Amino acid sequence: MTTRAHTVSQVSAAGVGVTPVVDLDTGGVIAFQANDEGRGNISSTAQTVRDVAASEVLLPLVLTLPTAAVIGGSAALAPLHEALRASGRRPGEVILTVRGDFGQFERRSLLTGLEGLRAIGYLVAVGDLGTGHVPLDLIADAAPYLVVISPDLIAQVPRDPRRAAIGEGVARLARGTGAHVLAPGVRDEAQLAAIRGWGVRLAQGPLLVPGPSGRVHVPLPVVEQEPSRLLLGPRVHEFLLPAVTLPYEATAEAVIDAFGSEPSITSVILVDEYQRPRGSLDRSRFLLSIAGRFGHALHGKKAAGRLADPARTVPKTTPAIAAMQVAGRDAERVYDDLVVTDEVGRCMGVVRVADLIRQVAAMQR
Repeated sequence: MTTRAHTVSQVSAAGVGVTPVVDLDTGGVIAFQANDEGRGNISSTAQTVRDVAASEVLLPLVLTLPTAAVIGGSAALAPLHEALRASGRRPGEVILTVRGDFGQFERRSLLTGLEGLRAIGYLVAVGDLGTGHVPLDLIADAAPYLVVISPDLIAQVPRDPRRAAIGEGVARLARGTGAHVLAPGVRDEAQLAAIRGWGVRLAQGPLLVPGPSGRVHVPLPVVEQEPSRLLLGPRVHEFLLPAVTLPYEATAEAVIDAFGSEPSITSVILVDEYQRPRGSLDRSRFLLSIAGRFGHALHGKKAAGRLADPARTVPKTTPAIAAMQVAGRDAERVYDDLVVTDEVGRCMGVVRVADLIRQVAAMQR
């Protein structure tokens, strides 16, 4: 069996009830799911945080949060906030997965509570999609960072084609709203093949736990080696350069200062609160806009996003030639920097097209 292995340095964390969340494309462990058996009250969630803190797990943590606690407001969530503060974790390192039924009359309170958690800095997820009593339009209103497919649904895939169709629909819906998708409870390779077919990249379950060596083995799909695949070149992460990033709401003056601080900076990437690229400012075009007549007066105090182009993103595993094809789709922006993203769409850095051209030219010699 062909596998991709990834070493988990915090394998001892399994003793306190956490399992790795794995990116299926790279085999990397990107977070740990805390297994809160209580799942019914905020006290059990807070205790889970304290237990995990003692294990020194460093990767982001996925926690279960009952809807009743979110609906209850800040007072109900105080034990969780205090446990995280004592553990030294920042809100941006925690994904809170909301689970549990709620009444229609509680919907507004739930959405208000989720918005409050997001304002603090937590990453919000909605769980049990597919079998739980979660209205599908809640995904549009809540705008979660992550959607977790119901483990009960995954358990019946691929033996039940009808439920497999539901799972595929849920995954497509979540991606369409801008959320990442996690498939929990993956036990065998047939389930893994099914969720891969749905376009799901994040998974967790018994098939993906560390073995005695502390390594997670991710079974790879069987792909015939075509000669063309061998000529695509190295992955773009090998050419990665640090990106200069600013919040999407930053003013044009802030971008001017960034470009002025270092002549070698060729682009500024505007990112959202999750560090996902929202826009790209090419040095030459931006400074020409500002240098023009009344340019500074027109744009200086206003949001730089007004002058930004859409960020041209490529996953970090993209081969060099495939990345060049992305660059060539817009003749006016052929030499703009490409933004390299990680497993969950965050900006890792930029790649200059000239570096890719040099690499491909070297391959032809």
